[in-house]
Amino acid sequence: MAWLVPSVPFDVDELTQPVVGIASRLVQHDSGWHSHGRGQLLFTFAGSLRIRLPNATSILPPIRVAWIPPGTPHQVTIRSEVEYRSIYIDGTNITSPFAGAAIVTMTPLLREVFERISLQPFDTDWSEGSARNLLAVCLDELATARHEPMFLKVPSDPRLSSLALEELPPELKILSLQTGASARTITRIFRRETGMTYQAWRQNWRLLRAVGLLASGHSVTYVAFELGFASDSAFIAFFRQLTGETPRRYIHGEK
Repeated sequence: MAWLVPSVPFDVDELTQPVVGIASRLVQHDSGWHSHGRGQLLFTFAGSLRIRLPNATSILPPIRVAWIPPGTPHQVTIRSEVEYRSIYIDGTNITSPFAGAAIVTMTPLLREVFERISLQPFDTDWSEGSARNLLAVCLDELATARHEPMFLKVPSDPRLSSLALEELPPELKILSLQTGASARTITRIFRRETGMTYQAWRQNWRLLRAVGLLASGHSVTYVAFELGFASDSAFIAFFRQLTGETPRRYIHGEK
């Protein structure tokens, strides 16, 4: 069984099989910046994790799955207990499910297939029998999964180096005072590097943070207060405006 103990070193690139699945229970984990020779599917059965790419960040709740292409530097951080799953795919033998980094919806079928692949022994032969069929179903489901715009681009301009992604970003006027750059300059930087205004970027940051807190079991009231909303109803209206769903429906995948 591919169950990993966090304290035991593991390097997927040392293995020869085209598909490698792993499962682990992680608490307060920081992977550090690293990359793999294989593409990686990440997902959780409970709790959420943060993914950092060189120019983007995201929060991954249990209802989503992320794809990180081969050779892409990334960092995964976990602040609470998470039931972690990962599948590594060798693109030289198997067609990658996505051209670039992506986050897609986790369907009930994908959840079951991913769990089975994650727990397969490392020496599984994926070229025949039930393992081959399982992999085929996985790739077919990924090909039709709904893409979610959950990667938030992060500006690289040195004038914004003080912007902390772990804390609620300040309002534009305050950020201008902190950085010494005018509000117009900050807006221009964000439009150029993220495709949106700073105000829109800040709202999307709040959404990602909200998803992470909700997925970790925090109440709507707690999240609303943590993110600076005047009331639960104001937070719910904000969440519905950006996702089309209430927080409860979104986090639990209800339709």
